[in-house]
Amino acid sequence: MKHRVLAGVLLGAALVLPTTAASAEAVPKPLTGTAVYGGYVNGYQISQHDPAKGWKTLGASKSAAQFAASPDGRKVAWVTIGGKLQVRENGRLRTVATGLQGGTPCLTPVWSADSTRLAYAKDETVTIVKADGGGATRAGATKGVCHLAWSADGRYIAGYTGEANGVYRLDVKTGKAVKAKGIKLATHVQSLSPDGRNAVVEFPANPDTLGDGSWPTAFKPVVVDLVTGRKLPVAVKGTLIGALYLPDGRLVVRVQGPAHHTLVVLDRAGKEVQRVEEDAKAKTLGLLQVVG
Repeated sequence: MKHRVLAGVLLGAALVLPTTAASAEAVPKPLTGTAVYGGYVNGYQISQHDPAKGWKTLGASKSAAQFAASPDGRKVAWVTIGGKLQVRENGRLRTVATGLQGGTPCLTPVWSADSTRLAYAKDETVTIVKADGGGATRAGATKGVCHLAWSADGRYIAGYTGEANGVYRLDVKTGKAVKAKGIKLATHVQSLSPDGRNAVVEFPANPDTLGDGSWPTAFKPVVVDLVTGRKLPVAVKGTLIGALYLPDGRLVVRVQGPAHHTLVVLDRAGKEVQRVEEDAKAKTLGLLQVVG
């Protein structure tokens, strides 16, 4: 069933150079395995798992399903049934916007890469607001208002349409949105590359069954160049059930396993650089963020 958004809605030793601060920073630190997950556990629940500290609930609701976890793994934002955009951090809850369309699962807000701002859609208008509720600004208009994703450079916000018949990329600098090439149907936008060029999306397995727009606990990720429409290869074997970009450009691919899933980390060139085993309790949950 189609879901609609309501209107109004080995270098040799001789080649090794001295290490500088800049060059050291250019090599990302390995992931610790800390990640944020979402799923239904006596209502919709967002939890962080730190291998050194265990599980921690960041936010929960028995009714609202429009959640977003911040990249730093500390905050959760959601839209209430009554249309309030709320942020929870360290046990404190604040309302940062009102008048949104509640009860529509696909209309999820999205955090900026530095976890200080939120973007959300109302009708076809995307607004950016600080996590404390201040400084609201209009980013532009777009038909791609579902499962918003925000590039780490801050310039692009992308999402799929309420009819699931395409993905649009909004240029925050110009306020204009363009329909992405190579995508006829999409039921999820998980992530954008840091420059906003590529997106991790889900193509529906059955064009006649598009779901209700809820955030998937698992999906077959496809990486698409939004400008050319070219599908980019993901060189990871196994059953892929998710993927997302980190702000530094690494791609984290989630691979299904019998007892637990595995996170496979690819560098910017698509080469595998790390594998991290997820906790077994995350097996039935959706991956929202991988905390660097």
